[in-house]
Amino acid sequence: MTAADDHNDDVALAGEYALHLLDAEERRAFEGRLNNESALRVLVSEWDAHFVSLSDETALVTPPAIVKARIEDALFPQPVKARSGFSFWRAFMGAGFAAALGLAVLVALPPANVPDPFTPSFTAELAAEDQSLVVFARFAPDAGILRIDRQSGEARSGRVLELWLIAEGATAPVSLGVLPADSETDIMLPAVLIDAIAGGTLAISDEPIGGSTTGAPTGDVLAAGVVISI
Repeated sequence: MTAADDHNDDVALAGEYALHLLDAEERRAFEGRLNNESALRVLVSEWDAHFVSLSDETALVTPPAIVKARIEDALFPQPVKARSGFSFWRAFMGAGFAAALGLAVLVALPPANVPDPFTPSFTAELAAEDQSLVVFARFAPDAGILRIDRQSGEARSGRVLELWLIAEGATAPVSLGVLPADSETDIMLPAVLIDAIAGGTLAISDEPIGGSTTGAPTGDVLAAGVVISI
């Protein structure tokens, strides 16, 4: 076998090692060589960098907080204890809570995926009393996109900001997902919520990392605003 053949075999082995495709015996033998062969370590590093770069082409998708809650309920069913002290939500908690949550199947999209042109017909201003958190929301019904522009404020350390929709006449809020660290983000609403947003109320609550684990708000209401026609 020539030196070129040896190199090609090592390139393939390094790729299989990086992808964890080698069996236990082959992996031990390869790792034994890694300790003594710097060229082999370089090949593995190159494969690692290559595989990591593939993820750059995949857009991040933020699932709604309700997904986690439903998975936990299915795996670890247990009674949910209601929390007190959040008067804002009491008016919206009632028998229709479970049905309202069933409407929320939302995906956060990066602004690059927004259809062009973005033509909003509705807007809302969500602001804390002390202006520590100010968020503008615009909604384009034709595209089904809610654009969030956070002008000031951010989540506390170890906490996140979660966005909620209380449709006009609804008895319970519906999570629109956790707001990312970026000041601007777009949220794609399903068809069932496009009509519900007009005249509704948008609110932001303070939640643990990952969002509310109960499918309902658990933290303080930091800001809220009514959706109005432009």
